[in-house]
Amino acid sequence: MAEQTKNNDLGLSESLANTALFDKKEHNAQGTPADGPLFQDIDGDQQVTEIESLCMNCHENGTTRLLLTRVPHFREVIIMAFDCPHCGYRSNELQQANAIAVGGAIYTCKINTKADLNRQLVKTDTAVVKIPEIDFEIPAQRGHLTTIEGLLQTVIDDLEGDQPVRKHMDEALYLQIDNVIKKLQDCIDNKNPFTVILDDPAGNSYIESLDAPRLDPKLDLSVYMRTRDQERAMGLSAKKEAAIEAGKDPIEAEVDELPDILSFPANCSSCGAPSDTKMHILDIPHFKEVIIMSTTCDECGYKSNEVKAGGPVSEYGKRIILKIEDTEDMSRDILKSETCGLSIPEIDLELNSGTLGGRFTTVEGLLRQVHDELSSKVPAEAENEPERRRVFNKFLDKLEQVMSLEIKSTLILDDPLGNSYLQNLYAPEPDPAMTIEEYKRTFDQNDALGLNDMRLEDYDHDDETHDHEEVEHHDDVEELTEEQQEAEEISGSGVSGGF
Repeated sequence: MAEQTKNNDLGLSESLANTALFDKKEHNAQGTPADGPLFQDIDGDQQVTEIESLCMNCHENGTTRLLLTRVPHFREVIIMAFDCPHCGYRSNELQQANAIAVGGAIYTCKINTKADLNRQLVKTDTAVVKIPEIDFEIPAQRGHLTTIEGLLQTVIDDLEGDQPVRKHMDEALYLQIDNVIKKLQDCIDNKNPFTVILDDPAGNSYIESLDAPRLDPKLDLSVYMRTRDQERAMGLSAKKEAAIEAGKDPIEAEVDELPDILSFPANCSSCGAPSDTKMHILDIPHFKEVIIMSTTCDECGYKSNEVKAGGPVSEYGKRIILKIEDTEDMSRDILKSETCGLSIPEIDLELNSGTLGGRFTTVEGLLRQVHDELSSKVPAEAENEPERRRVFNKFLDKLEQVMSLEIKSTLILDDPLGNSYLQNLYAPEPDPAMTIEEYKRTFDQNDALGLNDMRLEDYDHDDETHDHEEVEHHDDVEELTEEQQEAEEISGSGVSGGF
């Protein structure tokens, strides 16, 4: 894995308030148990909600089917399919039921076997898919829940649909697209290895890991801070721009409006019922400013909390190593930030930065959360694969042995921003069971965290340089050859289809 900030679950785990559009009472009327969760794992037994809706092709009434489900080891999604019995028109779409993540995500997967082609893939409407070996790109369009092979086959079907017309209208374009189709078919036939790059500024796309809960050597995930253009495209920067137009500092204007305890509506990630998430900014003496977030569901009693570090960025990263030997070690307070990675070498456990988000709990509580998260998601993914299920259950047994102190283990917290904390039982003296190391972040780590793009001085000079670069880029775009423009038209042609 590259030395970048990596993440398996970006952003808040609670669903967006807009899922309240699918009223729970109506959903239960279709046969879903009233006490069951709104989003269930994919197993073929979920209840489908049917809604009569207008066909945009013939303007008669058709049927829209909604399936609210949870992708194992990922998050909740809404699958929609429309069918018109009058004209035969069909369409399908996938939408995220979660909040937009804090940062964007890039999945890079190397494909060289049939099993790799069968990896599950979630592509949201903000994600772009690239295959650099054949210089091919699928632009941001409708969402898909499919496999890598299924996505490629959908692309081929869409490109082949208009080929007879192109052959008569523009034979040169027909030959170019036919060459692209052959390259895509070679990828499906596994004739040549290739790489799939899934880039989603919203951070809500996903490629399945075949080695979960261990790291997949063929799959790399990195997160990045969105640019202003990307935020503007997703409608996230409207308030900031309004503050700038009013002559105010957008950050200060936002802080001035904040009460001591913020409360905003969301949906329970367990049962889907409406619930409130509360947030408070707290300054911890001798440490840092932190943001505490808490959610409690009155419907099912589900509770969750998350902690995010505030204040200035530390100059060095921090690595905390703890030898777990007795119950006192398990009872230590721990603050794990959203950028902190966790590993236990004795059982080959390694969690990327961002997994579980920020947490303030005990060592035992954190390990219990890891156990619950893995046991509730991955087994459903491996029901039809006994070997993967056996390996995974064996791993969970080892994790249980670590929590019961049957296995002496070492807990390693690695936080590039130095925002994590582990209680010292011998403070202010050094703790013999705990080692704290500070290290200089690499260029790639700073780049993934967005630190390389920060400018603290020479703003005027930087703006002039940026404007000069934009002019040069504009000149380069105008100098594109006809072949390059045709290639962009091919790669940017409409690609849509089923799951």
